[in-house]
Amino acid sequence: MRCVIARFPFDLTKSGVLESMKGVKPEEIFGESVTIGRRTYPAKQVGQVITRQDRRDFSAGEVLRAMTQLGFTCRGLPRAAAPERVLSPLQQASAMLGAPAAN
Repeated sequence: MRCVIARFPFDLTKSGVLESMKGVKPEEIFGESVTIGRRTYPAKQVGQVITRQDRRDFSAGEVLRAMTQLGFTCRGLPRAAAPERVLSPLQQASAMLGAPAAN
């Protein structure tokens, strides 16, 4: 499959990616990741190995798009939980006393 990473075209195959990543030890994952075989790698590490380019030259999104099209399992950034609503002291006191009954 032909894909563009860091403005350069690459002809990638699933077997070629598997072969390139064979023997590569996964780094610690802090963001986007790609599962190749039984191992999960950071997207930037996969991009660096398969393109032989510096990690600053491409985005994790480019790698994730290419790996998804090849059939690998990709995970994006975890979604942050919604921040809890902070009550003012007056709202806290009111909640502790209970809300008035609805008529």
